[in-house]
Amino acid sequence: MIQIDDKLISEDIFSEEFVCNLTKCKGACCVEGDVGAPLDKEELEILDNIFDKIKPYLTQEGIKALEEQGTWTTDPSDGMYVTPMVEDRECAYVTFDEKGITKCGIEKAYEDGAVDWQKPISCHLYPIRITEYSTFSALNYHEWNVCSDACALGKELQVPVYKFLKTPLTRKYGEDFYTTLSEVAEEWKNEYGS
Repeated sequence: MIQIDDKLISEDIFSEEFVCNLTKCKGACCVEGDVGAPLDKEELEILDNIFDKIKPYLTQEGIKALEEQGTWTTDPSDGMYVTPMVEDRECAYVTFDEKGITKCGIEKAYEDGAVDWQKPISCHLYPIRITEYSTFSALNYHEWNVCSDACALGKELQVPVYKFLKTPLTRKYGEDFYTTLSEVAEEWKNEYGS
């Protein structure tokens, strides 16, 4: 682990390579899993406030799930905030294009200028998962078999996780943090990389 300010960063974020390959996986991360996407507490109010604006971008099944469960819910196993799911399948905010590839309805609304919030940060940051502790945040690489195609493409293109996630890391922590992270990653690569 490497420390930058109050953040502990797994070295896997420097060593692992990753580039989403939606043509292969079809956005399985939005469909697979036992619960919806993790949410930060401050995102709950945002979801409540934007629901009416994003409704036109969602499926009827998604709207029904959100109207029944609320715009967010909790994971019964640990009480963490998560997005609701459609009948224990996909995230309620998911839509599907003509090729069966998942798209985030919130992000589509954002791209159209209907809302000014892109999507939950946990979705934007994947495959990094953040665990908040009382005095620090831990940033870890999450390995999941549904992302094997993303790992293969990342290796082929030689794109480390932190570079692939420049935009969401900057969105979450700011430009200065990302600049420092990049400098630390280069130092790490010179010392430990291949």
